[in-house]
Amino acid sequence: MEKETAGERPGIPTDRKAETDPPFSGKYYRHFASGDYLCASCGASLFLSDAKYDSGSGWPSFYAPCEAGAVESVADHSLGMDRTEVLCGKCGSHLGHVFADGPRPTGMRYCINSTALEFRGNDERHPKR
Repeated sequence: MEKETAGERPGIPTDRKAETDPPFSGKYYRHFASGDYLCASCGASLFLSDAKYDSGSGWPSFYAPCEAGAVESVADHSLGMDRTEVLCGKCGSHLGHVFADGPRPTGMRYCINSTALEFRGNDERHPKR
C-alpha cells in the first residue's frame, strides 16, 4: 500500500501539511555557510552544507542527505503531478521534493523548503574551548 502524502493526513500540524515556500523567497536559498541543515520540527540532522548547491530552482537544493535514513521519500500525486515527497526520517515533517536531475555524484536534486530547515554552523557544532 502506498503512503499518503503529509498534505492528505488529517490532524497533522501546519508545518507538516506539505505546503511549499514561494520560489526564491526562503532564508536558506542563497545561504552557503558551512554546517548542518536540521529539521525545523524535531532538530534531526538532514543535510550537510557540503552537499548544497545552487540548482536555479528557487529552493535550497542538496544532492544527498547527510546519512542513510535522515530523510524518507514517498510518492506524491497531489496537484495533478507525480512527484516524490521528502519527509524527515525522524518525525515525518514535510521537507520538499526530490528529483532525478541533480549533479554528480548522486544525480539527485533535493528541493527543500527553507521553512522546514534550521541551520547549525560548524562553529556552533564544535565550540572552541
